[in-house]
Amino acid sequence: MESKRVPSGMETVRVDLGSRSYPILIGHGTLSDFGRAYAARGLGSVAAIVTNPTVARLYLDPVRAGLEAQGVAATVVEIPDGEEFKTLATAGRIYGDLIRAGLDRRGCIVTLGAGAVGHTAGFVAATYLRGIDFVQVPTTLEAQIDASVGGKTGVDHPLGKNMIGAFYQPKLVYIDTETLMTLPRREVVAGMAEVIKHGLIRDEALVRFLESKIEKVADLAIEPEQLVSLIARNCRIKAGVVAADETEAGLREILNYGHTVGHAVEAVTGYRVYKHGEAVMLGMLAAGRIGVIKGFWKPADLQRQNALIEKLGIPSGARTLEADKLIGRMASDKKARDGVIRFVLPETIGRAVTCDTVKRTEIEEGIRYMQERAPEPV
Repeated sequence: MESKRVPSGMETVRVDLGSRSYPILIGHGTLSDFGRAYAARGLGSVAAIVTNPTVARLYLDPVRAGLEAQGVAATVVEIPDGEEFKTLATAGRIYGDLIRAGLDRRGCIVTLGAGAVGHTAGFVAATYLRGIDFVQVPTTLEAQIDASVGGKTGVDHPLGKNMIGAFYQPKLVYIDTETLMTLPRREVVAGMAEVIKHGLIRDEALVRFLESKIEKVADLAIEPEQLVSLIARNCRIKAGVVAADETEAGLREILNYGHTVGHAVEAVTGYRVYKHGEAVMLGMLAAGRIGVIKGFWKPADLQRQNALIEKLGIPSGARTLEADKLIGRMASDKKARDGVIRFVLPETIGRAVTCDTVKRTEIEEGIRYMQERAPEPV
């Protein structure tokens, strides 16, 4: 029987998927307890920690030491840092390292890092030996509240983001919010895009909280227990949506608010110009305007959204992006159906729906609106 022991001072969010359910454990300064949480899940006695050099310098030692203290033999696989390396080529490198290390079906992959690490190594876990266990230890805000939760794994293709992947749930998500303290502010701000998104699509009270606190949160100038509570709140939002629609057949699509344009922005700039969250912020500006054009929500709601994004700082450079190229990428995105570009549009603060009747002229207007609000590069 699985132990229910949880390291003290941690909040637990459950992703309820029947026999594939798993906990998200959230605490502050708890990374050294990861080994105990891993062992409590009855996971394999051999683990491969997949990380990147930047994260490894900061956090590999306590994760590896915690595993070894529980009798788990840990091997380390380092991959390059950045979204541009979330590719089949990188996955191939990981496969090779796992084979050379002799990892068998009883082994477990531990992802340690940002969303790119989690998505890539999760995809490897889903496909290596036709599927082995994996655990997420996310170290960025975006990864903690979004990428690590819900079982989306995958890699990018030159023609589109996340075009190759699988729905494959982890056995555990282990979050230490103290890891956020070593992030550059730009990385935290990018993660805040997903916090705003969660409020806009699912939690109007969260939006009200952000309207009074967003700058302090982006500066991480809140108490550790408040930070843990905020991460847990966002994880509950996503976990609830995932539990209702694991494979994005309906409700889960609302999590793509801002992503239709955002993914296109990332793709046309080669995944090297914008952080994922920065592209999503731009995408929310465009989708929010389209929502007003379509009569889905009120201009006053759009202004509330924009005010939050403006407090973080609208990413620069969008004025140089070509609408035709963006729309071309949207048409080939995995969210498109029969060539129809699908948008998530807000009905009001806290509620959103999908829409496949957005005209090209309306998309173009949304893109112009986004560009008009984006500052020129300094």
